Amino acid sequence: MRSALAGSPREIVGADIEVPVVTGGTRRYVNLDVAASAPALRTVADGVAEVLPWYASVHRGAGFKSRVSTELYERAREAIRAFVGGRPDDAVVITRNTTDAINLLASALPERTTVLVFAVEHHANMLPWRHGTHHGRVRYLPVPASPDDLVAQLDAALREERAGGMAPDGTERAGRGPILVSTTGASNVTGEIWPLGRISETAHAHGARFMVDAAQLAPHLPVDMARDGIDYLAMSGHKLYAPYGAGALVGRHDWLEETEPFLWGGGAVRFVTLDDVMWAPLPDRQEAGSPNVLGAVAMGIACETLAGIGMESIAAEELAMHAHAVGRLSAIPGVRVHLTWGLDQPHIGLVTFAVDGYDHGEVASILSAEHAIGVRHGCFCAHPLMLHLLHMDDGSAAAIREALRAGESPALPGAVRMSFGLATTEADIDAVADALASIAADGPGWTYAVSPATGEWEPDPDPRPWPALPLAAAPVGPAGAHLLRATAGEAS
Repeated sequence: MRSALAGSPREIVGADIEVPVVTGGTRRYVNLDVAASAPALRTVADGVAEVLPWYASVHRGAGFKSRVSTELYERAREAIRAFVGGRPDDAVVITRNTTDAINLLASALPERTTVLVFAVEHHANMLPWRHGTHHGRVRYLPVPASPDDLVAQLDAALREERAGGMAPDGTERAGRGPILVSTTGASNVTGEIWPLGRISETAHAHGARFMVDAAQLAPHLPVDMARDGIDYLAMSGHKLYAPYGAGALVGRHDWLEETEPFLWGGGAVRFVTLDDVMWAPLPDRQEAGSPNVLGAVAMGIACETLAGIGMESIAAEELAMHAHAVGRLSAIPGVRVHLTWGLDQPHIGLVTFAVDGYDHGEVASILSAEHAIGVRHGCFCAHPLMLHLLHMDDGSAAAIREALRAGESPALPGAVRMSFGLATTEADIDAVADALASIAADGPGWTYAVSPATGEWEPDPDPRPWPALPLAAAPVGPAGAHLLRATAGEAS
């Protein structure tokens, strides 16, 4: 087989697609919602098409296609390991996405494990630690004011945890469990890159392990688990220009192998009787069921493609575009950029903002309907951080929560996010800035209303035609959207 890298490595499927606008005609779609789900690389789409005729069952099939599929699946595993700088003895478990990977690790924690998490995290790195039955507790640390404050908070919390695990005579208390520090690699709300090396050094100095949610980091910046002392790393193919339903958990063997599988079923076992089961070793132990071979291959090709382009150059380009975007948006009266730490910190290509006098959903709808610009709006699956950035107190949050529980539809907080990818240009950023300047100065050029069916701002009327789509089911349209989907954020 030829290499999937034979094509243009930066080409994106659908980068030149035109979409209808409410004022008539079509415009080129400006995709600035890459942080939610990145489009497919052409090398990925072509690579999947190339291997699809060879698709078959993996690992135990004797047929030639099965052997080819198995080889491709295992090559993908090694491509993922190489891309994130995994150690030779690290497990690479193919999952569905980042959320699945973190839930897998949460299920494998030793008994009485304490998990330390900051209040800035995506829900995928916040909620699974509450659910695990083995770990002792999860402790949330406040939003750090700076990288130095982050490290200081973490060091203090680890000292407290260690002191709490010591007996009066200075020996370790019996039954004290391990500690896991789990942080984002780059914020999906502000784009700020976290000081992973410093976090790792602090965690390891106190005998803790370190897990990184790399959903937003891996597509934008070089990652080296061995160099930075990252014990576990979770990532998603759909953020990595490989939207074929695969993700990965990369990390140390012991916790994953010393526990029962996250999922029980075929593929995870060596031998089963009616009263006993012998589990398989890793990675099979944590990959029950028929694996997503095509998704894994797509992710492996994406890793090789991005490595071939050079993650250092991608990071440098995005940093320059981020500065350009912040400069343009900050110059527009009434537009406010949300940041946790400030512009003097490194960022991936992502900017979150608000427009005075407009609901975040209304701004996103105007950009889409009139300007063919796709952005994200809401709280981005990071509600505690957004409440912090929006300066909402506990009382306001409680009022929203109680209204929702009562079946009401209160206006939910949020902001607008533009996020960049390989195909983003300065012209795309300028298009957003020009559109926002027009909205801030003159208002929208169309009428909009909150749909009672979706709770979302939509053009009223909306004359845009749907494209010809596969599947014979009756059209669902916007009314089929979940009421809170956009505000809740995106999956990982």
